[in-house]
Amino acid sequence: MHQDTVRGRAFAMPLTSPAFPAGPYRFRNREYLIITYRTDPQKLRDLVPEPLQVCEPLVKFEFIRMPDSTGFGDYTEGGQVIPVSFCGRRGSYTHCMFLDDHPPIAGGRELWGFPKKLAGPTLRTETDTLVGTLDYGPVRVATGTMGYKHRAADLARVRTSLAEPNFLLKIIPHVDGTPRICELVEYHLEEINLQGAWTGPAALNLWSHALAPVAELPVLEVVSAVHIVADLTLALGKVVHDYLAEAEPRYRKGRIHELSE
Repeated sequence: MHQDTVRGRAFAMPLTSPAFPAGPYRFRNREYLIITYRTDPQKLRDLVPEPLQVCEPLVKFEFIRMPDSTGFGDYTEGGQVIPVSFCGRRGSYTHCMFLDDHPPIAGGRELWGFPKKLAGPTLRTETDTLVGTLDYGPVRVATGTMGYKHRAADLARVRTSLAEPNFLLKIIPHVDGTPRICELVEYHLEEINLQGAWTGPAALNLWSHALAPVAELPVLEVVSAVHIVADLTLALGKVVHDYLAEAEPRYRKGRIHELSE
């Protein structure tokens, strides 16, 4: 295979059978259960990387059902998202995500820097209750419940929230184990068709786990919950901060080695 062919075909691994297709990535009938809760403000500050700033001591635990997604198939995910601000703009920082499908794990990590790990989340309706669960292996680490479609939500407010910027910490190591990429990435959800949104009473329980430490941001008070059904496009991102560009040389030795070759 000629080098030009390699360069022309290379966008994901493996070269001859990529783990995910090229975008755009369109989601239809994407369903969310988002439970917003109050947590320990110091724990938040310890976890959110600069230059992002914590707005309030709030966390959004999201259970998301994606039955029809271009290239990624049918899967479910769950995790924690933290409201933040960046250069005066309000948005969200994705702290952790757990899902049950390899292509969006590979694509999410390699393209955007989503902090995705393999686990077993679910989102379903049980009689009069919307139920989200997250299991890591055989161990339950999160359960969220909400009264099913008790009240209509403010659609304009929900649409505005979905359109806000989202931030990720993308880390890719060099072959010598040092960080080759360490960037703050911004992405947006686009072409949003909001089918409906509802609120209702909600509860959230988190349990400790060594490799799925969602309980490190404890639930002090459930603030609100929303159930959303929408079609949307997951846009590609852009780098808004490079942690290695201003780092000491010892943190950039992978890049230095590369440049000196």
